[in-house]
Amino acid sequence: MTSAPLAARLTEAAGPLFFPVTAFGPDGAVDLDAFRAHVRAGVDAGAAAVFACCGTGEFHALTPEEFRLVVRAAVEETAGRVPVVAGAGYGTALAIRYAELAEEAGADGLLAMPPYLVVAGQQGLLAHYTALAAATSLETVVYQRDNVVLTPETVVALARTPGIIGLKDGLGDLDLMQRIVSAVRTALPGGDFLYFNGLPTAELTGLAYRGIGVTLYSSAVFAFAPDIALAFYRALESGDDGLAGTLLDHFYRPLVELRAKGHGYAVSLVKAAVRLEGLEVGPVRTPLTEPPAAHVGELASIIANGRAALDKHRAGEAG
Repeated sequence: MTSAPLAARLTEAAGPLFFPVTAFGPDGAVDLDAFRAHVRAGVDAGAAAVFACCGTGEFHALTPEEFRLVVRAAVEETAGRVPVVAGAGYGTALAIRYAELAEEAGADGLLAMPPYLVVAGQQGLLAHYTALAAATSLETVVYQRDNVVLTPETVVALARTPGIIGLKDGLGDLDLMQRIVSAVRTALPGGDFLYFNGLPTAELTGLAYRGIGVTLYSSAVFAFAPDIALAFYRALESGDDGLAGTLLDHFYRPLVELRAKGHGYAVSLVKAAVRLEGLEVGPVRTPLTEPPAAHVGELASIIANGRAALDKHRAGEAG
């Protein structure tokens, strides 16, 4: 854990948020050496934060003991250079247990995943996240997606809750997000509540989210192609619409179209891409399944085309 508050460090983020995959060995056990190498490479490449054991990291498939070991490995590898945020989910009691394990492992914060299975009302969700935030000293980001759809009024209440510092949106409802941002801004003028674009390939909607003031985003692409992810991030930051458009047209849109061809591809396709890039992180755990060879071949072509488009754009600038 680092001494600076997580909210301040994320506010000052100068790169994509890195969501590493969790590596598994041939025997199916967690491969901490491969995971450490993955985290180390991401931080060296310019990640602004490491979100360990979250959606891309197959939080759902890890035992509490494995979770603690993986989070601890991330903390040790980052060595305070960037903050480490760990996932916490399921029902309230179990989410609190994961939060305690994350704190014991040295994490800087929590990403509160949606509660398991149930579709709860607003009061129940508020009680759940309030209890989770109160259980440890870790700052918490609430993840809105799937069975967690929050009203602006509930987000205002969350923003007033000690320990809750932000909202990650995985729904993609920009009307709702605009109303949330407006409601929080009105209720807490001068507040510093954080918002994150948390869609599976957030870069595709990055320009739209920036229109409502949401600049932080999770980058699954950074896990396997940090060069492309960083180039896109810097294009957004500098207003280089030409480069952003080039990467959207030749890399991100084809990637999203491939992702739509299989269930669970937001995770398994990313893991396949990490392997394509030379790091053996093993397969996904069930109930997820691996993409077929044809789709892995498409993935390799998309990555190559993305890099070719990036090189061509840079060559044109140099000329």
